[in-house]
Amino acid sequence: MSNAPGDADGLANLRQRASEKLSVGGTGADKRASQIDALAVVHKLASSPTTAVDAIAVLHELQVHQVELELQQEELRRSQIELEAALRRQIALVERAPVGYMTIDADTVLREINPAGARVLGEAREHLLGRPLASFLAVSSVDALQALLHRSRKGHLPESCELQLRPIAGLNRAVWAAAEQDTAPGRYLLVLMSPAVGVS
Repeated sequence: MSNAPGDADGLANLRQRASEKLSVGGTGADKRASQIDALAVVHKLASSPTTAVDAIAVLHELQVHQVELELQQEELRRSQIELEAALRRQIALVERAPVGYMTIDADTVLREINPAGARVLGEAREHLLGRPLASFLAVSSVDALQALLHRSRKGHLPESCELQLRPIAGLNRAVWAAAEQDTAPGRYLLVLMSPAVGVS
């Protein structure tokens, strides 16, 4: 079968190849290569007066495809902007929250902590990361924290209990702790608040 521009079978073949190139999936690079190939087919079709109409039809399909891609990119950009704004709002909420939010691992090592959490523990945030939360607890509460983490591994709802912090300037301090598994494996989200705010 000939692929010469004047050959009817060749024209149909070219048109089919162009359509396939337009509809192919894959990565952005693959799609760009397919569009270049399709443009080459359009050029072949346009080179003959008898196939110019086919060239216009294929070119129109290319233009529609390009507009579709541009609309998809615009929607992706809009979604990215909305997600970034939502993330900023969530970070601001956690950073300004009046209760302590933190992420710890199975060894109770602090991985993340908000300013309120640092105030509860009585040290600057930058000095807390990498240290075990258990070292800030009274000895009697270390096992209670481990039991809390164990229960949170088993359940679907956040688990809670009261913990005693080590005294500061001779003052005993109690906090209500709620824990649940984080989305990161082996990590837990922990909230510390005054017992008056906690629920039993």
